[in-house]
Amino acid sequence: MSGMERFTQRARRVLALAHQEAERLRHTNIDTEHLLVGLIDEDGGIASHALRDLGLEPDRVREMVERLTGMGLQDTTTIELSKGTQQVLEFAIEEARLLGHQFIGTEHLLMALTRSTEGMAIEVLKKLGVTPEQVRRQVRRAMDEATNSPATAGQAPLNRKDDKKDAKTPLVDQLAVDLTTLAEEGKLDPVIGRQKEIERLIQILARRNKNNPALIGEPGVGKTAIVEGLAQRIVDGDVPAPLIGKRVLQLDVGSLVAGTMYRGQFEERLKRVIDELKASKSILFIDELHMLVGAGSAGSTVDAANILKPALSRGELQVVGATTLDEYRKHIETDAALERRFQPIVVIEPTVDETIQILKGIRKAYEEHHRLVISDEALESAAHLSSRYVTERFLPDKAIDLIDEASSRVRMYKSPAAQTFKDLMTQLRGIRADRAAAVEGGRNDDAQELTD
Repeated sequence: MSGMERFTQRARRVLALAHQEAERLRHTNIDTEHLLVGLIDEDGGIASHALRDLGLEPDRVREMVERLTGMGLQDTTTIELSKGTQQVLEFAIEEARLLGHQFIGTEHLLMALTRSTEGMAIEVLKKLGVTPEQVRRQVRRAMDEATNSPATAGQAPLNRKDDKKDAKTPLVDQLAVDLTTLAEEGKLDPVIGRQKEIERLIQILARRNKNNPALIGEPGVGKTAIVEGLAQRIVDGDVPAPLIGKRVLQLDVGSLVAGTMYRGQFEERLKRVIDELKASKSILFIDELHMLVGAGSAGSTVDAANILKPALSRGELQVVGATTLDEYRKHIETDAALERRFQPIVVIEPTVDETIQILKGIRKAYEEHHRLVISDEALESAAHLSSRYVTERFLPDKAIDLIDEASSRVRMYKSPAAQTFKDLMTQLRGIRADRAAAVEGGRNDDAQELTD
């Protein structure tokens, strides 16, 4: 396992939030100050918990970043990682290694951020009255709480709305993403052409026994989208009685393992997760289901799959898994006891015509993001061309990527704002040249007029 695969879902979300902040400020690079905003905004992670315990609030951090860096002059779609942010990612990998952690979480990113000399993050912290040393101490304290305290201690819920409730799942809320909440807030893309798979998913979940579905299909065919469709159906009330009111929680296996350095810590954390899920009306979605086999076993005699088996066999826990056919055969089929717990649902790659309908269904979201109009011809071309020439990947993912990439390129080169900025810069260079010529020729009045 290498690269971004080692970063937990929350750590990846921090990078996405940092990208959004850079885009909001019209900056061309994601720098350490944007990363700081992302870390405190990802309010279910250890890093956000630590920063808030130091008295920092997202709005104050955002305001200070804007005050110190200012707004850029134009919208940009070519936002890249700065040298400082790349350095932070390297430091984060090192921090996790030094702690003996397999995955890189928000806590490692924040500790790495305090070591970086690039960007404005440290300056932002100092302006807000917090030193890097204080941050590191608080992160260690928060990590200890997350690992050793009772389930209700030191846990920051994923969604601040949950503060108003008596949450029965504080640890799960920290480790998982609530898809039903995202569906309620309209943050999920519509699911097109997967009604048959969603119906089968619901049918298995409504069973009395063996009610744990496993979605099996190649990467990019839409397994996660099917589960998102289930969450939307639950929110809409379009499900059988046994599923009404249930939450669909997407568990990040990396977050589950992160921070469990010593023998027994992983088992304790997973058992707390299972206990919380037993006491709540929740369906657990585990993407990359095969990662459970061996997860947490480095310093232990058992892995996550073996800890889950008893709860699955007794029907105390409902799990929806997703994995590829190769990984299913390699890790799940070879464990007869684990295989019996799941009912497979094969998710095949959609046809080109089905992909076109999927693209039409999600077109609005991409038009709003890129601020342009995507024609039917463009959608059809994306489906046909990606099917013909991008042979190593699968529909609809590769067609969606093609539309996203093409839209980004069009916006980058055809944006009226960008053209206006170019025109203004050309005029400014002309004025500066005229002023320099006037000064050189001794025409001070003309030079003063050009300066004004």
